[in-house]
Amino acid sequence: MIGDNLPALLVILPLLAAPICLLLRRGTPSWVLATLTAWTALAISWTLLGEVQANGPIEYQMGGFDPPWGISYNIDVVNAYVMLIVTAVASAVFPFARESVEDEIPASKHHLFYAALLLCFTGLLGMLITGDAFNVFVFLEIASLSTYSLVSMGRSKRALTSAYQYLMMGATGGTFYLIGVGLLYSLTGSLNIADLADKLGDMETNRTMIAAFCFLATGIGLKLAVFPLHSWLPNAYTFAPSVVTAFIAATFTKVSFYLLARLTFTLMGPDLSFEHFYLDKILLPLAIAGIFVGSLVAIFQTNLKRMLAFSSVAQIGYMVLGLSLLNVTGLTGGLVHLFNHALMKGGLFMVMACVMLRLGSVHIDAFKGLGRRMPITMAAFVVGGLSLIGVPLTVGFVSKWYLVLGAIEAGLWPVAVAALLSSLLAVVYIWRVIEVAYFEEAPEDAEPVDEAPWSMLIPTWLMIGATVYFGIFTDTTAGIAAEAAKALMGGGA
Repeated sequence: MIGDNLPALLVILPLLAAPICLLLRRGTPSWVLATLTAWTALAISWTLLGEVQANGPIEYQMGGFDPPWGISYNIDVVNAYVMLIVTAVASAVFPFARESVEDEIPASKHHLFYAALLLCFTGLLGMLITGDAFNVFVFLEIASLSTYSLVSMGRSKRALTSAYQYLMMGATGGTFYLIGVGLLYSLTGSLNIADLADKLGDMETNRTMIAAFCFLATGIGLKLAVFPLHSWLPNAYTFAPSVVTAFIAATFTKVSFYLLARLTFTLMGPDLSFEHFYLDKILLPLAIAGIFVGSLVAIFQTNLKRMLAFSSVAQIGYMVLGLSLLNVTGLTGGLVHLFNHALMKGGLFMVMACVMLRLGSVHIDAFKGLGRRMPITMAAFVVGGLSLIGVPLTVGFVSKWYLVLGAIEAGLWPVAVAALLSSLLAVVYIWRVIEVAYFEEAPEDAEPVDEAPWSMLIPTWLMIGATVYFGIFTDTTAGIAAEAAKALMGGGA
């Protein structure tokens, strides 16, 4: 039955849709196919999450071969939750993409763009669902290589250099991850994540295990862009096509954080990760530094995509902070921020795409008087910005509430204070934009500007509106995140 094969279909559908886009050789049919694929994937991921919550984890054996010799797809509440985030973002960004892609990318490349976007989508979903450590690398490379291509399609010449920088950093991260997997294979003779976890748990700590952990953590940290391994992110987000920035900002780092959580709590286990490898002692100061450095640098940016990119460095710091607090409350904060940041930053970068479409620039000077010229678009920026700050009744507040409680529970009062004070920095860079848009006049020679098309405004407001809805009705997201945190802290595979 088709229902029994949903785990495989979740990866196979976008994988098959990508070459079909190449065969179609036209932008509009490729866009329609990509959008339908994203919506189908959302329905599948929603179904799988409901199934896992009702009946427990799912194991799907590829080709009928039992693990550890065969490759299995494993789904529990943790990766089902992140899969829902990725597919939900894709379901909003893909229909949003058409107008922006037609404006920023030559028509001859549209089918190539959608093929690469679907391959990136495939890689992200594959990383989440596979239970094989080497398969994670395969899907990581599928997602990464397609992302390098997508970034390089930006209209600026700096898009190529940004893609090259991303390629160098990404290749380093992928190589480090692969070396770590190879070292673990030499120790255990297995690549299945659950089998690896069992065998490593029975072993004495040795230098090979330590080296493997260091390679894996560093490789994933590069992909996650955790401070100070974030140097690829600002340029990639700034010079990529607007749709690409919105998609990867809301998904790629979220999947990378999931991999870090799996490495920490499932593969190595909390005892090895924190008692022998002291990961919390490393991640906690890096998270705090990332929060403040990212926010401070964002304040001085004049290109608003770059401002939001450095803001993402800070937001990644919040997620890593939740992981390093070593309690369910803190980890819940990190996991719920996965969902919340995807909504906030995805929506804000979609606003940037709307402005780029109408003005051809996202420099702060172009925003003068834009609150009156594009009121619906700028209202979305204001709401998303308030959520980024962490104003009550928005999702940003929910994340920081859990993180502060987690820090207090861990006895780390200075960390709790730092998390609160960092919100003031977000106030500064968000207010700069609001001040220019609403309190400064447009230049006298400025041409009239139309609002963004409804085909872009509706998906944007779905993302931005969700930051308010889930900020008020928190049971769904925070509840699933808490369930996922308990599964991870309990060592659930």
